[in-house]
Amino acid sequence: MSQPVRAVVVGAGAWGTALGTVLAQKGHDVTIWSYEPEVAQSINHEGLNPYLEGVSLPKGMRAETRLSTAVKGAELVVSASPSQFVRRVMASAAPHLEPDALVLSASKGIEIGSLLRMDEVLAEALPEPAMRRFCVLSGPSFAREVAAGQPTAVVIASRDEAAAVRARDLFQTTTFRVYTNPDVVGVELGGALKNVIALAAGTTAGLGFGHNTTAALITRGLAEMTRLGLAVGAEKATFYGLAGLGDLVLTCTGSLSRNRTVGYRLGRGEQLDRILSDMTAVAEGVQTTRAAYELGRRHRVEMPITEQMFAILYEGRAPAEALRALMTRDPKPEEWT
Repeated sequence: MSQPVRAVVVGAGAWGTALGTVLAQKGHDVTIWSYEPEVAQSINHEGLNPYLEGVSLPKGMRAETRLSTAVKGAELVVSASPSQFVRRVMASAAPHLEPDALVLSASKGIEIGSLLRMDEVLAEALPEPAMRRFCVLSGPSFAREVAAGQPTAVVIASRDEAAAVRARDLFQTTTFRVYTNPDVVGVELGGALKNVIALAAGTTAGLGFGHNTTAALITRGLAEMTRLGLAVGAEKATFYGLAGLGDLVLTCTGSLSRNRTVGYRLGRGEQLDRILSDMTAVAEGVQTTRAAYELGRRHRVEMPITEQMFAILYEGRAPAEALRALMTRDPKPEEWT
């Protein structure tokens, strides 16, 4: 059993708050850093976060709007901002980190422009000592269900086995089971790329198609996720696990999936700008589709679902036309990689 530590979650969205809830329920001293003062006020005065409507937060969890104050003295620092903001936020936090702080990334995405994973972004944003024990957490875990204490299993990856075990022990509870994995690259990519396939799954549902279509997208989506992963140095087995298949199934089928919801509305004929303007939370897959598309081209990896999703989002292709393009590709043997 780990001793309580001072922990900070950098990012007060639904996911960061859910992870903070797990830590607080285990007895850790938890601060949530919020960019939005009104969110911090709600957490501090009402025990509620508007991004997790209806979920009562543990007593003692507090929010802070000054990043330097939030991270100072923290033994565990969880980076949970939307992926396109991670570099800026964590670079601002860097001067205030404790030299021996355990840094864990929980953001799922790929940085636009650089095409870097979050571990690579943080390696550029944080001092070298902070990255020696760096960890990443991913897996099938809707924030609302985690915060409600529903049984959940995730994976923590680190190139330092002792750091992964340490992080596991800080998070593990009777309802939040944590596995460890040395494959940081695979765990990062699995968490990011599954959102692209979830957009596609939602799009076909919006077009009126059912379980057969979703099952095909999940299976062939996993194949192209694995192909890209192998091209950049990930382990094949990682994509069969919680950060790959587990998270993919959840995000493609669950009604709480933001990315599936965006896809569904696209399939129903709504415009992307309108969909995103209606959402209070970030659907990471929209930006990740662009990054994954460019990363696939860079490494000459065949990614037909990602390519069609890119065409829908950024080139104006009609969802029905994109699905037809996938279904009428030249016949071929089933290949996994």
